[in-house]
Amino acid sequence: MRVTVWNENRHEQQNPLVKEVYPEGIHGAIASFLKEAEIEVKAATLDEPEHGLTDEILQNTDVLIWWGHIAHEEVSDQVVEKVQQRVLDGMGLIVLHSGHFSKIFKRLMGTSCDLKWREADEKERIWVIDPSHPIAEGIGEYIELEKEEMYGEHFDIPAPDELVFTSWFEGGEVFRSGCTYRRGNGKVFYFRPGHETYPTYYNRDIQQVIINAVNWARPVERKRPQYGNAQPLEEIKR
Repeated sequence: MRVTVWNENRHEQQNPLVKEVYPEGIHGAIASFLKEAEIEVKAATLDEPEHGLTDEILQNTDVLIWWGHIAHEEVSDQVVEKVQQRVLDGMGLIVLHSGHFSKIFKRLMGTSCDLKWREADEKERIWVIDPSHPIAEGIGEYIELEKEEMYGEHFDIPAPDELVFTSWFEGGEVFRSGCTYRRGNGKVFYFRPGHETYPTYYNRDIQQVIINAVNWARPVERKRPQYGNAQPLEEIKR
């Protein structure tokens, strides 16, 4: 299985605190634990030609992981079109944290994908809502993060096909933090935690969820359905 980790890679260049937490970039941290899990992985970033998502790279990607925050509008609409088509054709897509506002996620959801937020070093408890789901495999009743950014309801997304995780925050809010969707032949998973100033992606349970999601989102070997005018399968008697 071939995974591409996409990161806009701007905070790491502009904020010394983020650079300290993720010296190899958020994409580097995620790629590192995927490699430990013996998954073939490459990284791509916003400032590369075609944002690192050329036709060749996308055609050789089974699952795309997406992290973005302050530069959503800099992502080319042409690249978004290509990523959307690859998802419809069967490529898996995992959208992390502030990627909820990415062009590709909003396009696939068809809603604003807006929410409440607050940065206050709050404890987050991520409860497993569907313990039978493969994305929750190996996870206990909940994952507890000492400090995270708060995201709160209402989260303006379509009702998920499956709700795997729900978060509770120290300030009292709750949030649908692990949501699955199917779009065309592809699978999409949104996973909430991962603010850039916290070491969230070093947490072993968070890593396990992302590894599980990669395996869940891998393509199914089948062609896209045929659309348009169709000839009858049987003789039509008049």
